[in-house]
Amino acid sequence: MKTQKDLIRIYTGTEVSVILLKGELEEKGISSMIKNDFRSGNAAGFFGGIPSAVDLFIRESDAALAEAVVSEFVNRKNT
Repeated sequence: MKTQKDLIRIYTGTEVSVILLKGELEEKGISSMIKNDFRSGNAAGFFGGIPSAVDLFIRESDAALAEAVVSEFVNRKNT
């Protein structure tokens, strides 16, 4: 991925749901990055973040392509 300023948060959820969505995005050729502050904090020896709030980031230039994938994912998850 490029620099952090080129990234946008596209989804926040549990680690499992973020991993599933990441896989669906990759099937469409959209690369993404997971940011888990809770796990990072634990590894560093302090607490930070919320276990159920894992963020998924994509390149800003992929936002239009990712929108339909994320929307479909959220709709399936909520039904």
